[in-house]
Amino acid sequence: MEDNNYNHDDNQNGSFEMVFEDEEDRSDEPGSNQYQDGIIREAYIGDEEQKEDCDSQEDDFPMDDVMKTSTKHTPEDFKHIHVIGKGSYGKVYLVRKIVHTEDSNQLSVQPSDDTTGELYAMKVLKKEDLRARKQVEHTKSERRILEKINHPFIVGLHCAFQTPEKLYFVLDYCPGGELFFYIQNFHNFPEKIARFYASNILLGLEELHRNNIVYRDLKPENVLIGKDGYAKITDFGLSKENIQGNQQATSFCGTPEYLAPETLMRKGTGKAADWWSFGSIVYEMLTGLPPYYDQNKQALYDNIKNKDIDFFNDEELNDKNVSDQAKDLLSKILIKDPTKRLGAGEKDAEEIKDHPWFTESSEFEWETIINKSGKPPYIPNLSKDDDVDHFDEQFTKLDPHGSFNPRGTQKKLSEDQWSDFDLDVEEDSDE
Repeated sequence: MEDNNYNHDDNQNGSFEMVFEDEEDRSDEPGSNQYQDGIIREAYIGDEEQKEDCDSQEDDFPMDDVMKTSTKHTPEDFKHIHVIGKGSYGKVYLVRKIVHTEDSNQLSVQPSDDTTGELYAMKVLKKEDLRARKQVEHTKSERRILEKINHPFIVGLHCAFQTPEKLYFVLDYCPGGELFFYIQNFHNFPEKIARFYASNILLGLEELHRNNIVYRDLKPENVLIGKDGYAKITDFGLSKENIQGNQQATSFCGTPEYLAPETLMRKGTGKAADWWSFGSIVYEMLTGLPPYYDQNKQALYDNIKNKDIDFFNDEELNDKNVSDQAKDLLSKILIKDPTKRLGAGEKDAEEIKDHPWFTESSEFEWETIINKSGKPPYIPNLSKDDDVDHFDEQFTKLDPHGSFNPRGTQKKLSEDQWSDFDLDVEEDSDE
């Protein structure tokens, strides 16, 4: 993925501006960063390669389950506005729920330019691709997790439905885009801002771990900024359910820059691996790059497994005037032995929440974050509710109707392994 080179001059609304205390807090102008062309492409390639291996032995399911047909939602219920993401198995669209009104006992649809319907992010996956890449069980797991988890720092599921060819997740729309967008454009954050986003991510991971779910793919691209300026974790395609310890999952899964050493060495992974990825993101927010980054993937893996960083004398951290408290936090999370890693004990997230980088900051209170009562460093300033300025143009310029053809989707669903996929959260919650 190429740099967006998004800056204040390019932004006609003049809206993309974080709250920095003063100019000295910002080391670079927006758009100048150390990411070289190919880092994101490399990360996605890593995802694709590893997803082929990840738990592949679990994905071969019989095809004799009977699929349920959703009685409430179909693709025709949503207007596609923009493509806002694209992955190996499908796309993510910004959609608007079409409002139906009753007039003279006749059901009618509002005009196509109507803006009264709610906006959502719709993740559309092709069943054929999921089967071919042995991602059936991962997708079913993602659907189960999204139904189970309802948390302010995790993207919520509103409904799920299917057609004979595709699966549809209707999710919270986060108009601020990816956390990576901000790292890419501001290069590194002042500690106050890094601490804010780290706290949001930490609370989301805490909720997953409380439900014995290991996330396994934490990276800035999977952290979205909501309309209120707070962050939410998204994309549970690699998450693993029913993991209580630190060595129960054995798969080689994730994005290269954020993989824990035990994952690379196939020693078994668990909740502690998520805290390693969390530490890597904190380091990246403070410096602009992941801690062990190298353009060469094998060198990157070798660094993660073997390179020891003296965080108190780390050149990148010192150049950014990072505090000793932040360095101490990183030194206790980015420990190669998962049993000694902060967060690996029975208290899980509480160990990290109690660290002085959080508790001794005069500008930070956990209660304020949990209640969302404080002012975020940046609240997306939108020219209209379906503004997509915070998303990469390589996606938003795509035709949102190119692969969306609802005609014929009401034909009988064939029997396969997608039984019990359909869900209407609102309908279920009323029961």
